[in-house]
Amino acid sequence: MVEASGLKAGMVIMLDGELHSVASAEHHAGGGQQGGAVFAKVKNLKTNHAKALRLHPSDKLEDVALEHKEMEYLYTDGVAFYFMNPDTFDQISLPTVTIGAYERFLQPNMRIPVQLHEGEPVTIAFPPAVDLTVVATPPGLREHETSTFKTATLENGMEVLVPQFIKEGDTVRIDAASGKYLERVRREARKP
Repeated sequence: MVEASGLKAGMVIMLDGELHSVASAEHHAGGGQQGGAVFAKVKNLKTNHAKALRLHPSDKLEDVALEHKEMEYLYTDGVAFYFMNPDTFDQISLPTVTIGAYERFLQPNMRIPVQLHEGEPVTIAFPPAVDLTVVATPPGLREHETSTFKTATLENGMEVLVPQFIKEGDTVRIDAASGKYLERVRREARKP
């Protein structure tokens, strides 16, 4: 059990018999007759619906520790995404709504940590950023080299705005949640 005042983003709690991920939690101190309150935003891990909660700081909530198991992404059939345990070769599926916006970054044979509760898959623990290769982009404009962006097509077919110095074949880091360019990934030169 955890008190509402101890909630932190990323925690998983049980509400009304369903697992919820805490997206944010803010503690507001009260004054006078107005007592303190904790305002939390949570997302249902099964349905992906978000809701806001107003809790008393001493309210008790059931926190849940999820087991992490690295699995290999296999394929999707439009209804669910299928993953395989590389040790046992057992396959599990997660509904499309659970994967959400991360769908565009999943590639066959990619290893992803899957979060399990009591042996049942709940969601994936997708990394905050993904490295992808640029497959098509126009040449940079010299006079606008630092201040403007151009469109680049990535290996997964996604289009993203990148700085003028990015060229075809470069690897770029993309924020998985927003789909925005973060930085160019420099490859270390191999020493002979």
